[in-house]
Amino acid sequence: MVPSLFLLIATAGCAATDDAPEAPVPTPDAKAAKLCRNLDEALPEKVDGLERNDPEPGSELTAAWGSPAIILRCGVPWPDAAVKAKSNTATIDGVGWVAEQLDNGAQRLTTGGRLAYVEVTIPKDEVAKSGAGSLVDLAKPIKKAIPEGIAD
Repeated sequence: MVPSLFLLIATAGCAATDDAPEAPVPTPDAKAAKLCRNLDEALPEKVDGLERNDPEPGSELTAAWGSPAIILRCGVPWPDAAVKAKSNTATIDGVGWVAEQLDNGAQRLTTGGRLAYVEVTIPKDEVAKSGAGSLVDLAKPIKKAIPEGIAD
């Protein structure tokens, strides 16, 4: 009976991770990584009404909400989109963003003017539903955890 219980628990654990989105973990320098860990502690459990559903592999540098997931990566390099003619900029609740429309209909937005860059990818369905509304829920923790400045 005990082996059956172990198998049930192991199977339940695998099922939970099967639903997790995937996101590459950034490799920032030590200063940006510390700021990103501060951001991880400040992030909300819900973004745009979606429950937190962190990506695999697990890391303090990544977070996600919903499925398909809104994915946050902290400590990314400055985006190539910033120099492309088709990128846009916006400021939402005091946080500046460079926005790029992806070929699959999703949007990728990256903060500017912060000591660590934060990238948020919003899936196509969420873009259609509420645009970049999820950035409103992320602005306060970003301002709290990552000071203004230019990342190295």
